[in-house]
Amino acid sequence: MQQHDIHQFLKGYFQSTECSILEKGNGYLTVQLTIDQDKELMNRPFYWHYLEKVGGEPNPASLTFITNEQRAPQDIKGEKVHFGSPRLHQIFQATRRFGSAIRLYEANVARSTHNTALHPWLNMNVMVSYQCDHKRDYLLSLGIHLITGNIIEDFHELLKGQALTPKIPDFTFTLSPIIKPKSGFNRLHQYIEKHIYEDDHSWAEEAKERWQQDLDLLNHFYEDIEEKPSTYDIEKKALQDQYEPRISVNVVNGGIFYLQEGTVRILLQRKMA
Repeated sequence: MQQHDIHQFLKGYFQSTECSILEKGNGYLTVQLTIDQDKELMNRPFYWHYLEKVGGEPNPASLTFITNEQRAPQDIKGEKVHFGSPRLHQIFQATRRFGSAIRLYEANVARSTHNTALHPWLNMNVMVSYQCDHKRDYLLSLGIHLITGNIIEDFHELLKGQALTPKIPDFTFTLSPIIKPKSGFNRLHQYIEKHIYEDDHSWAEEAKERWQQDLDLLNHFYEDIEEKPSTYDIEKKALQDQYEPRISVNVVNGGIFYLQEGTVRILLQRKMA
């Protein structure tokens, strides 16, 4: 999982949970937590229990996340977040518990004499893991236009800097999807399978070679023993667990994004430039 992926994931998570983005910039993000998110992330149950008991005024915490130390200003103080960090793992778990699906609308809609149509996009963010005696993870963020069926990668990256809101803005209306979300999900699933199939899997072949080398050593060690003891089977199984190539795909979150017709076209042009 790349650092810019983490930045976009955090931004999307806090927007979908109605936390305010107080400040954002290259490599960092400052958010004002809601009461619910303070209870979920800050681990201070006694504070909230006392506050609710005495009827005090709630004061949810604000947090600054540093997602890229090289790009963030040197005077920014906050939590360093990277893949595998406890805070990111905590937010992953919170996403799974409180619902991994969101619905957001593009907020930057200029007023005109006609209401603006917002097009439905289904987004799915998945964590792809290649595992053997080494491990590599990466986040795949996909979006499918539920009118045309067009699929784009780096969906969250394309939306970087776009204002999104959980409430439909005034002077807009949403187009009904031609492709139902369930069908869109299935298309994205097929896209992910094709993406993985066409990827470079030399890592798996190299793992099998290392596996065979260690297995040869194990067999050499026990070659003079006619009836193999239980330790042989245990060690052989341990080698399999260590080296056998495995690919796992886990859905992190997703949702429906309603965007203006020209927004994604403009964003794609920026990406290609």
